[in-house]
Amino acid sequence: MRFHLAKKLSKSDLLLIEETKNNGNIPKHIAIIMDGNGRWANAKGLPRAAGHRRGVETVRTMVQSCINLGVRYLTLYTFSTENWNRPQQEVTMLMRLMVKSLKKETDELNANNVKITTIGDTESLPDIVRKELNAAMNKTKHNKKLVLNLALSYSGRWEIVEAAKKIALDFAKGKISENDINDEYMSKNLTTANMPDPDLMIRSGGEHRISNFLIWQIAYSELYVSKVLWPDFNCKNLVEAIQDYQNRERRFGLISEQISKTHKVSQSKKKLTKQLT
Repeated sequence: MRFHLAKKLSKSDLLLIEETKNNGNIPKHIAIIMDGNGRWANAKGLPRAAGHRRGVETVRTMVQSCINLGVRYLTLYTFSTENWNRPQQEVTMLMRLMVKSLKKETDELNANNVKITTIGDTESLPDIVRKELNAAMNKTKHNKKLVLNLALSYSGRWEIVEAAKKIALDFAKGKISENDINDEYMSKNLTTANMPDPDLMIRSGGEHRISNFLIWQIAYSELYVSKVLWPDFNCKNLVEAIQDYQNRERRFGLISEQISKTHKVSQSKKKLTKQLT
């Protein structure tokens, strides 16, 4: 089933997706900074609201594309803590658009086996937004095809501070010792504790900034910047980012020779396991 308000992926899109899948190494988790809605609208002489509405259509296309690609987690920087400082009229419009989108899309997302989750200071969101968000998450909580993770009223620094508070409280209560505090323990106290770190982070719009997004989690993510503004970002652009990712060597601090050796050992183990079974 396709999303009723989104254009179906074209035959060329589907072919491109299959070719990309055949190359292997599809990112398990993709995070996206959706930048350029306002600039897109300004360039066309339209109100900024038009850019944001068009951006929602791009989100639908990304969800469809990720489902077909086999991506398991898609985290979207939907509304940052800093976005609260925008003109009140725009903030109100964004909140209304969020409610409208959740009402329209949840049933289709559910039918496509998509689970909606969120990270961020959601308590700061208006009641009506939290109501629709909670309803959407509850309705889709058992779905397993794709996790659509919305970063709302989110700040990477805020998240780390909140995690530090939790850890400090655990220490004060005697639940942990000083030696228990490490990378793993910090990760367990972040809002993304139940998902892997992003393999690939994409930013549309051409800016080369992280913008306070998942600053702990993307320590070893591959970064990809597209000059395409978010309302024009399409399946082909997503695939281009993934293909670029597929051609990179993720070393995690090691050198190429170590990665190659590890890969050969892994392949040998897989071959032996296959022979034994």
